[in-house]
Amino acid sequence: MLPTQDLNIVEFVRLSPPRSLKAALPMNEECNRTVVEGRTTIQNILLQQDSRLLVVVGPCSIHEVRGALAYAEKLAHLRRTLNDRLYIVMRVYFEKPRTTIGWKGLINDPHLDGSYDIETGLQKARRLLLEITRMGLPTATEFLDPIVPQYISDLVSWAAIGARTTESQTHREMASGLSMPVGFKNATDGGLQIALDALQAARAPHSFLGIDQDGFTTIVRTKGNRFGHVVLRGGRGRTNYDADSINDAIVALQKAGQNPSLMVDCSHANANKQHAQQERVARSLIAQRAAGNRALIGLMLESFLEEGNQSVPANLADLQYGVSITDACLSWPSTERILRYAYEQLAAVSSKP
Repeated sequence: MLPTQDLNIVEFVRLSPPRSLKAALPMNEECNRTVVEGRTTIQNILLQQDSRLLVVVGPCSIHEVRGALAYAEKLAHLRRTLNDRLYIVMRVYFEKPRTTIGWKGLINDPHLDGSYDIETGLQKARRLLLEITRMGLPTATEFLDPIVPQYISDLVSWAAIGARTTESQTHREMASGLSMPVGFKNATDGGLQIALDALQAARAPHSFLGIDQDGFTTIVRTKGNRFGHVVLRGGRGRTNYDADSINDAIVALQKAGQNPSLMVDCSHANANKQHAQQERVARSLIAQRAAGNRALIGLMLESFLEEGNQSVPANLADLQYGVSITDACLSWPSTERILRYAYEQLAAVSSKP
């Protein structure tokens, strides 16, 4: 007989099971407190039982550990100063969805050389999450591959499902079983209905194929995640961070029987893919929140140590330290200015009689 399977497969490489990675890089009590407190606080913010503004901020993607840790140290220090008005969570993204082709993130290609050493990528990702949560800084990430959460999700306090995957049944099912609040981006065309459908789907129980802690293929049965929420990110040349767009989204959430709490991504289409415009978007959102819009519970910023981005050079020694290799980011000074401005504006409102 002629072969009929694996015709386009070059190689199968077995990964260590999640249990083995967690045994080699275990969570300690300090990390555990950070994760649990982070999830509980974000849940309370979504329920509007905690009045702080949620801020998910950090690099578009993590491509090297040293710069990520330096950024985390700065953010952890600032977080302690602003914590009574802002609840700051570090964006630690290891997986990058691509419109066509390109670098897929630290887990997929940790050496930036096309070697796709995923075993090392998972180790680096977990080790970094341990270091950051040990600082008392909660983490956020986007889950793209449905296998990855079994390796690192115990160290994550907030998760995103991206605009390209919000419509995916696989990702909705995965979100229904995740242990943290999950933000669903609106579609890349700016439409909200796909995100509303995702909230409903993720809230329900599901049964699907996955792996367990020992790496065996299993039927995963979930009970549903009631802490799904919308993240507005604009789309196709139009923004949706203005007061009218946010009010329309709140009304749509209410009509759909969903919790009318939402976040806004200051980057992507809301910033017209111009990283510096994130500050203008953030100031608009801060003004809306200061004016009394409690349904607007948070915002996202893409920032790193240095401004802008860079292509991966042929000689990796030529990589600029602290500069994104995916979307362009705000610099640390710009980020600190935005966060301090938010704190001041919200503090001024709370001090009024």
